[in-house]
Amino acid sequence: MTAKKSLPGSLLEVLLIVVAALGLALVVEGFFVKPYRIPSVSMVPTLAVGQRVLVNRLELRFSSLHVGDIVVFHPPADYNDCANPNQGQAGGGPGPPQACDTAQAKDSSTTFIKRLVGLPGDHLQIRGGHVIRNGVAEHDSYTVACHRDADCNFPATIVVPPGQYYMMGDNRPDSQDSRFWGPVKRAWIIGKAFLTYWPPSRIGFL
Repeated sequence: MTAKKSLPGSLLEVLLIVVAALGLALVVEGFFVKPYRIPSVSMVPTLAVGQRVLVNRLELRFSSLHVGDIVVFHPPADYNDCANPNQGQAGGGPGPPQACDTAQAKDSSTTFIKRLVGLPGDHLQIRGGHVIRNGVAEHDSYTVACHRDADCNFPATIVVPPGQYYMMGDNRPDSQDSRFWGPVKRAWIIGKAFLTYWPPSRIGFL
């Protein structure tokens, strides 16, 4: 027969289990998976304001980024303007409007969530809010159309610099993204969003 555990012994065992579970949860959140709340309308209709997603922080160590991935990242320190004043705004320089392809030197502490639309070396144009990548239009049924908006038309071709990535929100008429402040360096990318868990009506994989 096994000896019956004393009440203090049982409480200590429960306490140790709780502490271990909390420690494991902190490790998972710190290194593998982290929750994020959607702060703006830039990813509508894919993600609504207040919706919550889980981001895989570990996957980037073992796999590549792909066009179409929804990623969380740090934008540049000045995410209001392009480092090149002739880019990132309609009529900002001579010739057809050109989206920003000049990366800034430093990132900010803010976090953004956008869709990856361009890889290093890609040639991009933006027409009517649609990305033309290496001469081929993206399959973008998830976007909000913005044909008449000047910020959605940057017909001059840009090239994404080595080691950098181009991000755009699905809500093309209302997204502050790489068009205006440039590409994102690999080191600024936190991870891929893979699951939405709140609200319950929108639970599912991304």
